[in-house]
Amino acid sequence: MLLDAGAVSRCRRRVHLEHDPAMRDVPLPPPDPTAQQRIDDATAHREEILEQLVAASGPDATWARVPRTLPAGERVRLTEQAFGEGTQYIWGALLPADPVGHRRGGIDLLVRVGDGYVPVLVVRHRITDRGQGAPTTAMTELDPARRSPDELRKVRSQPRDQLRLAHLRRMLETYGKAAAGRALGGVIGLDADVVVWHDLTAGTWPGGRSALDEYDARFEDRLAVATAAATGAEALAAPSRVLECRRCPFWATCEVVLTETRDVSLVVRGEDAGELRRVGVSTVDKLAALDPAAEPPPMNWTGGTFSDAIMLARAWLADLTVVRRTPTVEVPRADVEVDVDMESFGDSGAYLWGTLLSGVDIGVPRGYRAFATWEPLPTVDEARSFAEFWAWFTDVRERTLAAGLTFRAYCYNALAENRWLFGSAERFAEHPGVPEKRTIQSFVDSDEWVDLFRSVTDQFLCSRGKGLKVIAPVAGFAWRDPEAGGEASMRWYRDAVGMDGEVPDDDQRERLLRYNEDDVLATKALREWMSGRAQDEVPYMLDI
Repeated sequence: MLLDAGAVSRCRRRVHLEHDPAMRDVPLPPPDPTAQQRIDDATAHREEILEQLVAASGPDATWARVPRTLPAGERVRLTEQAFGEGTQYIWGALLPADPVGHRRGGIDLLVRVGDGYVPVLVVRHRITDRGQGAPTTAMTELDPARRSPDELRKVRSQPRDQLRLAHLRRMLETYGKAAAGRALGGVIGLDADVVVWHDLTAGTWPGGRSALDEYDARFEDRLAVATAAATGAEALAAPSRVLECRRCPFWATCEVVLTETRDVSLVVRGEDAGELRRVGVSTVDKLAALDPAAEPPPMNWTGGTFSDAIMLARAWLADLTVVRRTPTVEVPRADVEVDVDMESFGDSGAYLWGTLLSGVDIGVPRGYRAFATWEPLPTVDEARSFAEFWAWFTDVRERTLAAGLTFRAYCYNALAENRWLFGSAERFAEHPGVPEKRTIQSFVDSDEWVDLFRSVTDQFLCSRGKGLKVIAPVAGFAWRDPEAGGEASMRWYRDAVGMDGEVPDDDQRERLLRYNEDDVLATKALREWMSGRAQDEVPYMLDI
């Protein structure tokens, strides 16, 4: 029985299914092309980092490269050979399987410190935010002894990174290859500007635990789950819907079981489902049968009000996507209205700001207008498209106010738009036309910026999720592209800008523009529906 580093971060039920002999012949869905693309991007990112590290390490540095494409046995042999030679840097190391400790795994980079090694991850996500205090070195400085608190960065919470480092630390300890002293591990992120060094013994986790403490507890649990599955013993992990289910290859298997049993996790979040089972409320039916006016059972409840959970269960049983949680539905409206939808490519930037102007004529053409850059992100041309968007947006606002009219702009889930409004203002502060952060702050804090996601959350209970692709169809809206969705748009974008060395595809650019236009049309349709027909078409929760 061998577990890799990912086991401690995966759902317990998934670990069970991965080791259940009965699942060996169950067909899994084909690989997600978007997921495979993320893997390919991560591989390319690692190779770019390797080239920079080797170039900066100097002629006296010793490197061993262990290609990931080799068979596992050959990779282990090359890693052990590098250990024996005292190689300073081992890239792509794969350690021997540990049948006693039940571990297997490798790491992007091992750095020799004294007589041992510290693990370093290379990841394709951001590992810091603006702030201060992150223990860092320059990206090409791989000696953790030279780390110091960064005055410009704070550590971004990425628990999985620390757990992966803890896994490798335990394996290095097993084979006597761990660096002496405090257990340290480094991470190089998407920005490739620094190494963040984690002290895996520091009590920075909930309850004052360290990353190693958390890892050890999780590993013991997952090992017990896997062993029970492999031996046919009573399962230690039952199916339960959690956030991870959206991308899990075993979801189809779990969904059948959860639907047949009408499991309570179908309508409440994972942590709350566990609490409900603990007090004997294991099904949607049992939850729906409770009195919403009564005192809830004693438990650690985190997901909104308990009475709302009861009403969600009743909506699910009645096959209602939404029910009203307020007697009346209201959405702030204005004389001049703009719907806004931004398209980004991961953490690389925002390449498209789409707008839909409607309402009273103020001398600006009404309808859809997009502000885009088709240079592959990251690119400074993003500053140009953002500045043009903000100039147009400001002109519409100023014309509206000058005419004595009211103005409002709408988006669906402002977290996304706000992130790139502030991020663009910060990254391109020196570019002509880019607003100051205080200007952005003033706007997003005003009544003119309306988050329809918040309006939906406050006024509806949504039994099948609150995404725009779920809620807008209730209002009668349909996207023209049958594949419309965030994951698909990532693939379209790659083709649209020729990211993979191909000729940029104009058809995919048009597809992205059509998809973005539909998104702003959907928000318009949703707010108009909420201002009118929703009152009559959606039942009130106390009436079901």
